[in-house]
Amino acid sequence: MSTQCKAPILVTGGAGYIGSHVALQLREAGERVIVLDNLSTGFREAVLDAELVVGEAGDFALVHGLLEAHGIDTVLHFAARTIVPESVADPLRYYGNNTCATRNLLAACARAGVQHFVFSSTAAVYGVPEGGRCREDSPNAPINPYGTSKLMSEWMLRDLAAASELRYVALRYFNVAGCDRKGRIGQSTEKATLLVKVAAEAALGRRPRLAIFGTDYPTPDGTGVRDYIHVEDLARAHLDALRHLREGGTSQTLNVGYGHGYSVREVIDTMTRVHGAPIPTVEEPRRAGDPPVLIAECERVKQVLGWTPELDDLEMICRTSLDWERRLTASRGH
Repeated sequence: MSTQCKAPILVTGGAGYIGSHVALQLREAGERVIVLDNLSTGFREAVLDAELVVGEAGDFALVHGLLEAHGIDTVLHFAARTIVPESVADPLRYYGNNTCATRNLLAACARAGVQHFVFSSTAAVYGVPEGGRCREDSPNAPINPYGTSKLMSEWMLRDLAAASELRYVALRYFNVAGCDRKGRIGQSTEKATLLVKVAAEAALGRRPRLAIFGTDYPTPDGTGVRDYIHVEDLARAHLDALRHLREGGTSQTLNVGYGHGYSVREVIDTMTRVHGAPIPTVEEPRRAGDPPVLIAECERVKQVLGWTPELDDLEMICRTSLDWERRLTASRGH
């Protein structure tokens, strides 16, 4: 089938950080993309030349109409609230915006006969894993509403697939960071909480200082350890997941990370080196809902999808983040 004859792919949340990188790679691979985003945390300019529909992923009538009108058989679902401390403070917002909206989206997909579904899940479903490392069969024990809201969505997806022809891949992300190396799109969210983004902002004076939340964890330097993955590597995992489904692959739930971690202080040291000047920091108490260590066991995603990391380099992650932050600073006049 020629690319021109293919039905488009619906990407919910495709104006956001991760969704926009995936949508860009899909278009570079010759796919037609329709982005559905309410622009509450996404950016119209991040959609570039893809078609944008402004609306809610949980709007059954809107989504069903899009799926039917375009003959869409593939959905990639990114739309969600993703800030752990906010989920602790306002849990019902997360169950409404993440879990209930996903239920409505899946209902529209079931009605329209969608065949392939790729879901943006999270390592937060594991909570505080023993030894800090997570396999796909590690116990699901989220310690915050964000992780629980995503786990509930995974359950709905699993049960719908068991009762229908839909097949899916749920990708459990670890700590996503970095930006498009060509500088076309990046992490643009104001008041972001992702460490690498915040470190880049502090380096350029867009924040007065970088807060280190928790210095008494049972880790080598007392700060939290995370598995940081470049957003372009993560985006490619979605294209690999789509290929897997199109080739008749079975439904899967897979970790996506690099399999090793860096502490908060190691990230700050690397950003300082890339920036070439000290970054002001302040030590704060631990944040609610933060595990001490969270690292992926990620052999399965490599075996099942044939995914291979290409940008497993903390300096590269920090450099692309800092380059994007400089672009934002210039464009926003900060």
